[in-house]
Amino acid sequence: TAKMETLDELIIKLYEVQAVKFGTFQLKSGITSPIYFDLRVIVSYPALLNQVSSLLFQCAQGAEVKFNSVCGVPYTALPLATIMCSAHQIPMLIRRKEAKDYDKGTKRLVEGTIHPGETCLIIEDVVTSGGSVLETAEVLQTEGLKVTDAIVLMDREQGGRSRLEQKGIRLHAVCSISKLLDVLHKTGKIDAEVVRSVSRFIQENRAFESPKGNSAAPAKEEDENLSYGARAGLPSVHPLAARLLKLMEKKKTNLCLSADVTDSEELLNVADTLGPYICLLKTHVDILQDFQPDFVKALKALADKHEFMLFEDRKFADIGNTVKHQYEGGVYQISTWAHVVNAHAVPGPGVVKGLSEVGRPLNRGCLLIAQMSSQGSLATGDYTQATVKMAEEHSHFVFGFISVSKISSKPEFLHLTPGVQMQSGGDALGQQYLNPEEVLFKRGSDIIIVGRGILMAPDRVKAAEDYRTAGWAAYLKRISGPQTP
Repeated sequence: TAKMETLDELIIKLYEVQAVKFGTFQLKSGITSPIYFDLRVIVSYPALLNQVSSLLFQCAQGAEVKFNSVCGVPYTALPLATIMCSAHQIPMLIRRKEAKDYDKGTKRLVEGTIHPGETCLIIEDVVTSGGSVLETAEVLQTEGLKVTDAIVLMDREQGGRSRLEQKGIRLHAVCSISKLLDVLHKTGKIDAEVVRSVSRFIQENRAFESPKGNSAAPAKEEDENLSYGARAGLPSVHPLAARLLKLMEKKKTNLCLSADVTDSEELLNVADTLGPYICLLKTHVDILQDFQPDFVKALKALADKHEFMLFEDRKFADIGNTVKHQYEGGVYQISTWAHVVNAHAVPGPGVVKGLSEVGRPLNRGCLLIAQMSSQGSLATGDYTQATVKMAEEHSHFVFGFISVSKISSKPEFLHLTPGVQMQSGGDALGQQYLNPEEVLFKRGSDIIIVGRGILMAPDRVKAAEDYRTAGWAAYLKRISGPQTP
């Protein structure tokens, strides 16, 4: 009872300091809302700030959440996390919104002492769709930390809990919007019409819903439960992407084999024996020591035989005119046989324009490298977001990304994640490994890229079959929606 009284008192205080407001508010999305939360104001009320921090900690204790450190979602939750950590002697991590230009040594997005493998608890002020929590979780996970739970002051009950649960993150809320409305109505702060107006708005503007629930279908831009086949039928999907998605559905595989071998005969043997288990064969044709034009003809025949696509991992990164020549000419004539190529965004849109002039007439497609699996990669933060924007502006040729997690909510874009092995970890040269379930279920990627996990296995065929099975199971788990206990 004492706890309920404390929560009721908190709700009234939040209303009195205008941390929650009722009226007509224009949101960033353009939607008009009858309720608005501005919890940033509580930093000016020390007693209230301490009370909120205390309740967040009590919520974590009540839920018996296990964690080694705490990270507040920037920026409103930072002071809440700071007070909580200071009061209870808990190690804290700070997530930056972006890496500082002057931080040439690390370009780190997380400050503090990181112990890979440990669990970090996320603190947030308000959750609507869960996007900010997921964004912070992905940054922490990239640093090798586990994220299993998030504590939030206010759950707007607009689908964030379901979305986070689907990603393996349990959400624990100090207060829900239903509770807030109930307390404010009972104490005469708002009338019944306001309660009805806000409740109707919440019901009609859910950011994400479980397909197993009774609520309306989720918004298309955040629909993470679409099958590969359903996405292939979207009118905005690239023709090559549609073909790949249909192929994946037919073969029941989201496995891309990274065939980094230096002998043409071995590469053809790999393509023939492992072709039935993969949707893509990723090559580095320039490392072949005995390349001959006839090799390409044989490779294309195997791709047709086993129904997989060819992905030349060329990583184009020059001005438009140069990449045009690299793509269509030279010894390898990549555009004549590779269905898919990739490019860095660092040269700007000219690199895509140059490639598309060659590739579009041939019905080819391109992936932009938005993130990399190597330790210390500079492809983070603002760079990643700029890459997403470039893809959206050139979706006539770009159909997806190389990334360590899902970075675009648009279902027409595919996400391919490198550095996948059954056991997470890394190698001596900075490669960071993630397992299939982490990549496909928790991080929302679409295709796992596996190299040494298969090529260095005693039985390559068995390894390929194991990765295909694990990858497909993780995908089915994702599209099935949140699991009921």
